[in-house]
Amino acid sequence: MTGVPASAAGGSGTKPVRGGKLGTTAVNQASLWNIANILTMVRLLLVPGFVMLLLHNGGYDPAWRSFAWAAFAVAMITDLFDGHLARAYNLVTDFGKIADPIADKAIMGAALICLSYLGDLPWWVTGVILFREIGITLMRFWVIRHAVIPASRGGKMKTLAQGTAVGMYVLALTGPLATMRFWVMAVAVVLTVVTGLDYVRQAVVLRRKGLAAERAAAADRASGVSASAGASDSAEAER
Repeated sequence: MTGVPASAAGGSGTKPVRGGKLGTTAVNQASLWNIANILTMVRLLLVPGFVMLLLHNGGYDPAWRSFAWAAFAVAMITDLFDGHLARAYNLVTDFGKIADPIADKAIMGAALICLSYLGDLPWWVTGVILFREIGITLMRFWVIRHAVIPASRGGKMKTLAQGTAVGMYVLALTGPLATMRFWVMAVAVVLTVVTGLDYVRQAVVLRRKGLAAERAAAADRASGVSASAGASDSAEAER
């Protein structure tokens, strides 16, 4: 969740090459109605259904919360598969680039807000996680013209920890399992903060390198123009 989305949008569907290198042609040829995009759409549609299931009957009915957990689990599973399919079969489209991160943040944000609303999860936990997720997404756009911040191993562990912890809170657990979910969520929060700070560091470094490269390229162009002008002046003087 915390990496660059690989789902996709737009164009006529030419048979993709498995594992082929993604490029402009692949992006333009991938059809909007491909399997990766459909899974992303399913995840978006699951969000309101998940909220209704979780909050049904006051939000404390174990049966309805089990149904909500099933919807949440399906959403998490589709998140794993749509990116893999898009990368493997060159199904990257503009729609997927936009919809995939929205779907990721929507299902996780909806779960956290609902759990805090029901009093199962402290609001500060929801605030920390949402602040990090939204902030990192904005930061990716901040540096995207210079470079893409790659998904790190820590980011993947964070996503797994968040999904596991939230899923355990959605279920009406008691006893040792209720205690265990507290510690799983604690690990998720720590990974959320640590990986968030690491992404900030990467973003600052990438932006500095990008700006330095732009300045160097501008200086090279200016030197080339000056050299060209000097050569023209010399030729004119000889005549």
